Amino acid sequence: MALTKKQKDVLDYITDFYTENGFAPTQKEIMEHFGLKSLGSVQDYIKYLMQGDYLVNDPHSVRGLMPKKINQEAILELPLLGSIAAGTPIEAIETTDTINVPASMISKGSHYALKVKGESMIEAGILNGDIAIIKHQNDADHGQIVVAVINDETTLKTLFKKSKQLELHPANSKMKPILIKDKECEIRGILVGLIRTY
Repeated sequence: MALTKKQKDVLDYITDFYTENGFAPTQKEIMEHFGLKSLGSVQDYIKYLMQGDYLVNDPHSVRGLMPKKINQEAILELPLLGSIAAGTPIEAIETTDTINVPASMISKGSHYALKVKGESMIEAGILNGDIAIIKHQNDADHGQIVVAVINDETTLKTLFKKSKQLELHPANSKMKPILIKDKECEIRGILVGLIRTY
């Protein structure tokens, strides 16, 4: 179903608003943005865009509009590269599995997912069985939760940079930090999100 220029302008406004704010504009905001004289005019545009399969609408919400384009792009597929220890370092097992994650969890750059094993990060809310979403990068800031490789074994810990060494801290008061020299540790990414199933 083809759109007129004005219909496309309305759709583009809703899409851009949603992308920028994470929610849709209200009908009143659409009316005011385009200088329309009534909400009826806005509803006519919405009805046509829904009939053309450009929009979906939750009638129970004043911000219930969602562009189909965003709805379709809201899920991304990431490689699930195996397991990572939130405990004693273990060797990461490379697999060819993938997992679907919300696009909102992903920023610019390359990302991957790892399944968490162990309980060393439980006080940071990272539990055994969680899926950790990792942004791939080779460095990290003090205090970030990182994927670190030590002697070919992989672990998930909070990075602390000290003057003469690096420290990988668990978030479990029963466990001790891992103390290492800079050259003994390779950063493989930082934690940007978690997925948990119940």
